[in-house]
Formats: sequence, structure tokens, C-alpha cells
Amino acid sequence: MAGYQAPEDAIEVDEPWDQESLDDEADDEAAELSSSGSSLTSLTSSMLKGKVEDGRVYAVYGKEEYGMPMDDVELDRIDMCHAKYYALLEKKRFLAPIGDNPQRILDLGCGTGIWSIDIADMYPSADVLGVDIAPTQPEWVPSNCHFELDDVEEDWAWKEDSFDFIFARDLILAIRDWPRLIDQIYTHLKPGGYAEFQCVTGVLGCDDDSLPEDSPVGKFSDALYDSTHIFGTPVDDPTRWKGWLEQRGFEHVTEVVYKMPCNPWPKDQRLKLVGAFEMENLLQGLSGMVTRLFVKALNWTPEQVQLFLVDVRREIKNRNLHVYWPFYVVYARKPGGSSNADTAVSTSPPESSTT
Repeated sequence: MAGYQAPEDAIEVDEPWDQESLDDEADDEAAELSSSGSSLTSLTSSMLKGKVEDGRVYAVYGKEEYGMPMDDVELDRIDMCHAKYYALLEKKRFLAPIGDNPQRILDLGCGTGIWSIDIADMYPSADVLGVDIAPTQPEWVPSNCHFELDDVEEDWAWKEDSFDFIFARDLILAIRDWPRLIDQIYTHLKPGGYAEFQCVTGVLGCDDDSLPEDSPVGKFSDALYDSTHIFGTPVDDPTRWKGWLEQRGFEHVTEVVYKMPCNPWPKDQRLKLVGAFEMENLLQGLSGMVTRLFVKALNWTPEQVQLFLVDVRREIKNRNLHVYWPFYVVYARKPGGSSNADTAVSTSPPESSTT
């Protein structure tokens, strides 16, 4: 594009790829993956805990429909994303300066429980509670880690002012009323305690002119935006977290935005690894991520969804397409408590930054 100037924080691009040589392989794999949403291999004993739609298992607990499946295929994807975020956040599980001796930690929408288990190992002093609408957590966990089946958008029965840290990651397609959830978090945090949210926005980013106007990946991002607004779980809600936290009385509200490449196009080795993780996530997980969403919100048939995703998967492999998802991390402190947390804030990232 004539006269185009990339932003200062643009990710450095690796050498161009010969995409034409990959097209045949992409066609074969895309066709194979397009049918994975109805594969019987995803149907295990979890059928007893949920309902089946278009070959995927969904949770039946909770007052509202959750858009993502809860079968073995999805659980493997969640665990892979746990490793991806560890690389993206430069070997951190969270950013909030919670100190060295937290006593109670709550993980909202814990999924497989992998984050809760890691945090329980990191903080033997803490009692770590993971909560989810699907009973998909392991039985063998650290003695200071346990799980509950619950809908976090219902009224909380836990004691008020009782948690040092409340964490939520990737609650995409799950929360329909963030302000109410934030109010409950404020009520149940101890004075001086921290809340932290992490999630991709699903609104595609590109810092150069490598994204064509008729791009299938671009169309996918647009469909994701439209469908999540209709479904009642807007995919761009993370862009509003900071304002909601400030409006509800939190202090030291800090927003950090990472760029998560959609494939291994960056030159930087860490971001290249993140991009490889995300490409695998998209190639293997797209059907589960959006089939229920597009069917219910956009009135597509399951067959239309799978056909649409064939072109999306093909383009995701194109490393000359320099696109990324903005990944938001926002943390904040409930006023009061000791001064230790205030001191720790000075070592945290700036109030608003992009990585």
C-alpha cells in the first residue's frame, strides 16, 4: 500500500514463505479437519455429563447456554492454550502483584483445572478453588486445590471479603453481564486483594497491508464479532474491562495488551512459538469454537459452518499473512488492606501498554 507506515510496536516479520507449495497440503488437511466437528472420537464418557449437538458435547449446567464444547477434544485444546499463554506472557501465569503469601485464590471458569493446579503448586500457602459449569477437572490434584461445579453468573455463596486473588481466563462465550460479575468479585475480594482477567478479543489485528480485503480470516473475524454480539457474549468485551473495573471502585487498574500471532510469521522466536501454538489451536479447534455459535446466532447450518472453515484454515497456514489477535490482560486492586500490595504495584507494567 503506497505511503503505508507500520506502527512503532509492530512485530518484526520473518522471511516470506512460498505459500503456493503448501496449498495442496493445506487443502488435504483443511478437508480432513472440516469434518472433525462430527467425529465420534470426541464422544467419550463425558456424554454422560452433557448434551450432544452436531457431534460435540456441551455442558448442561448453568442458566445460559455456553458456546464452547466440553468434550475431550476441547479439553486438550484448553491445555495447549495454557502452554501458549505461558509463552505469550513471558513465562508468567498472571501479572497482578499478589505477593508471596496469598491465602485464598479463586479461578473462575477453570476448565480442565490446569491453571488452578499450577497455582496451587506455586503457592503452597494458598487454598485454590477452581469453579466451572462442566465437571472436567482431574481427581488427583495438590492437597490445597479443589474444584466446584457452579455458574459464576449466579449469586455467589462464598463468604464476602474472603479471597486474596480472583482470576478469570478465556471466559469467551461465557459471560453475559461483566459489570455484575465484577460487582460480585469486588464484594468477595479481601480489601487489598486483586482481580485479573485475561482473554483474546477475537477482533483481528494487522499492522501492514498483508491482509486482503476478501480474506477468509478477515470474514471469520467479522462473523465472530457479529455472532457473539447476537449470542449475548460480545467478543470485544475485554476492551471494556478497564472502564468497568474503574467504575466499580477498583484502584490501580492496569491494562496490558499482547499481540498473539495467528501463525509462526514473526521473526522473534518467542512470538514464533506462540504463533505455532495459535495456528494449531485454530486448525484443530475452529469447529468446536464456532459451530454452536454460528448456528444459533447467524442461523447457519452445521454444513455451512464447516464449508466456510475450509477456506479459513487454508489461509491460517499462510505465513505471509501477518495477522494477530489482541490478548487483553487487565488487573486491579480492591481498596484497603495492607500497604504491601501498594508497594508491589510500582514493579508492575505501566497502566496501559501494548506488547
